[in-house]
Formats: sequence, C-alpha cells, structure tokens
Amino acid sequence: MQTTFTDTQMRDPAIQRSNEILRSCVHCGFCTATCPTYQVLGDELDSPRGRIYLIKDMLENDRDPDAKTVKHIDRCLSCLACMTTCPSGVHYMHLVDHAREYIDQRYKRPFTDRALRWMLARILPYPMRFRVALLGAKIGRPFARFMPDVRLRAMLEMAPKVIPPVSRNDDPQSFAAVGPKRKRVALMTGCAQKALNTDINDATIRLLTRRGAEVVVAEGAGCCGALTHHMGKTDESHASAAKNIRAWCREMDGEGLDAIVINTSGCGTTVKDYGHMFRNDPLAADAARVSAIARDVSEVLMDLEQDTPAHGTASVIPEGMVVAYHAACSLQHGQQIKTFPKDLLKKAGFTVVEPADSHLCCGSAGTYNLMQPEISGQLKARKLRTLEAKNPDVIAAGNIGCMMQIGSAASVPVVHTVELLDWASGGPKPAAFRDVNRRDPAIPRLR
Repeated sequence: MQTTFTDTQMRDPAIQRSNEILRSCVHCGFCTATCPTYQVLGDELDSPRGRIYLIKDMLENDRDPDAKTVKHIDRCLSCLACMTTCPSGVHYMHLVDHAREYIDQRYKRPFTDRALRWMLARILPYPMRFRVALLGAKIGRPFARFMPDVRLRAMLEMAPKVIPPVSRNDDPQSFAAVGPKRKRVALMTGCAQKALNTDINDATIRLLTRRGAEVVVAEGAGCCGALTHHMGKTDESHASAAKNIRAWCREMDGEGLDAIVINTSGCGTTVKDYGHMFRNDPLAADAARVSAIARDVSEVLMDLEQDTPAHGTASVIPEGMVVAYHAACSLQHGQQIKTFPKDLLKKAGFTVVEPADSHLCCGSAGTYNLMQPEISGQLKARKLRTLEAKNPDVIAAGNIGCMMQIGSAASVPVVHTVELLDWASGGPKPAAFRDVNRRDPAIPRLR
C-alpha cells in the first residue's frame, strides 16, 4: 500500500511504525475470511482491510477522527485472526493500537461513552474495586432488564452468582518447588481474574511447584495494562505496565527468574509486547528483558513436562472424559500458541475435541462484551453452538474473559486448562463441576 506521510509526520515514532505496517498491506482481502465482525456484519469497513483504509486516511491527513471511523475501529475485537491469516505479515495489532490511542487523544465521545470507559478503566484493573462492583452488580442484576443502555445491562449480567473469597496465594510471597528445583518463575496474578476466579492462580501454583518450579509472586506487580491499552489510554496502561516491569526486574536482578508465567492469555499477549510499547521509553531495556522471558503457562508446562512422566490416571479422571478446547484468540493469534494446551490435556488423559471454526472469537475480547454487547452476543451464540455440538463433558480455555463469556450460557462446566491439569496430577476436582447438572444460562459458579 502506498503512503504519503510528510517528513514532519515521520518524525513521530508511532507514525513511523504505522507507516511500515500500512506499506506491507497488499489489499489481498484474505483477512476478511477470518474476521468475526465482517462475518457478522458483512460491512467492508468492519473488516481489517476496511479499517486499515480508515486508519490510513485518518493518520495521513492528520485529521480529527469522525464518528464513522470511531464506530468501525471500536467494533474491532483485536482478536488478531487477521494477523494469522495475512500472507504479507501485516502487524495489524500495532496499527489498531496506534489508532485507538489517536482516537482517545483527539475524539470527544458522547458523555455516556466517556462515563462507561472511565468507569471500566478505574474498576476492572483493581481487584478490590472490582469485587465491590461485582457485589453491586449482583444486587442490581434482577433489575437489569430495566436499564435503558444495553451496555449497562451487560455489565449487570456479567456478575457471577458467587463471588469467590480473596485468595491469600495472590499475596507477594514465594512457593517452594516440590522436590528438586528446576526453575524459578514469577507468576503474574493479574487483576480481574483475582476477583472472578481465584481457583486459576491456586491451580497454577500447585501445578508448577509439583513439577519442580519455585513460584514467586513479586511485590508490586499487578494489572498488565491491557484493558486500558486497548481503550487507547496509553498513559494509564504504561503506568500499570511500568510497575510490573520494575517488580519483575527486581526479581531478575535478585535471585533470578527463568520465566514470567502468565495464565491469562490476553495479558500474556500484552506483556510479550512490552518491548515494543516501551521502545522509546527510559524503561526500554528492562521492558525488553521482561518480554523476552514472558511465557504462557502452557509453554512453561511443556518445558517442564519434557522429562516428566504423564500424570493423568484412570482413578482420578473419569475414563473417556471429553474436553472441548476453546482456543482463546490472544493465545492462538496473539501468541501463536496452538498445540501446547491440547498436548498437555491429552498427555494428562483427557480426550480433546475442537469446535468447527476454532479460529473465530467468542466475543469476549477484554471489555468488548461490555461495550459492544450485541455483536458479542452473536459471536458467543455461534461459539457455543460449535462447542456444544461436540457433546463435551467440560469446556477448557486459557483466558478468564473467554471462560466468563462462554460460561454465561454453557450447559457444561467451563474451566481453565490448568484446573484440569492440576486435577489430573493430584489437585482438587475443579469447583465448576459442582454445577455439572445445571442447564440454565447463568454464569457458572467457579468457587
């Protein structure tokens, strides 16, 4: 694609990067075949290629974003399926992130939009605030149908029936390896996940220590910054990310780290991109160090499993238990990790099946299901049809957002992959199985 940025514009590092990305696009349209919003809406401007044209026009002309451009950019899930499909290697993620930052700086949204985004940015990344908000939403949930804004209804309906108690395992501390220590890793405990489902981190710690890893929860680490980053709120997202970088570098420079383990794939995609996000920042070198050792939990487990015998036994796992594996977009497209979780589940003794069109998004996408509930609902319905067509006993995923999205209407338990792996190797049976007989559309009780 030909671009016409001026020399003055090209002095901006963000414009330089976007120019590189735009020039790599050859208009082929392969991306439209795997774009969820294009499949649902059928509008060229709701495809990656259409959005690229809109972003190019906006940036080249240095113009304030208009409502039309903002609407179509907002509708993007950032599922990154287009990046997996693109034969030219167009790095759409960095381009749309730049567009969102540009929009946040130069477009005044309607008051309700500004208020909702302000609220989400100041609640979701903070576990205790989020817990209080979930309690309020739980109380208000019976009145959701009276809410005039569908987004407010979606926020109320998001609240789980049971809010788990705080897990003290998420506090800064160290967990010793069981047996000979093979690795020392830092676990990113996250933010929203600590309020919605504390079982995931607990299972991860048990699983890693059982396989010989010392697990450290670093003092000062918290939200990865993804939620605000995808809203275009760069200052806020970088502030969160900088805390993590400093916290993990202290551990790296102290007793050392072999990996930073992340069990929420949306966070993992962002942390692995810290090196790019901070490339022009004084923290650039440390950010690059962090990105270099950031790993999804499945990557670390595969490494530890190489010389470890299989842990699944017939006495622990019901024979023939069928697991429908949902591949989170941030894992399969953002991090290009496609086989590790399935390989681990199979080795543990589970029968793993995949739905049709497994490359398509479930519609969660961070705060997308709250900000774009109609489109998100259509994608959720399609994903559930394909998953349940496999008649699974349980659905497994590697991202809390996907779990909440799919679990809000699934007829079988929805659990994190590590919960099943932990169960197969001596841990407790996932708590979601307590609701194995329910068939209502409520969000699964995870605690």
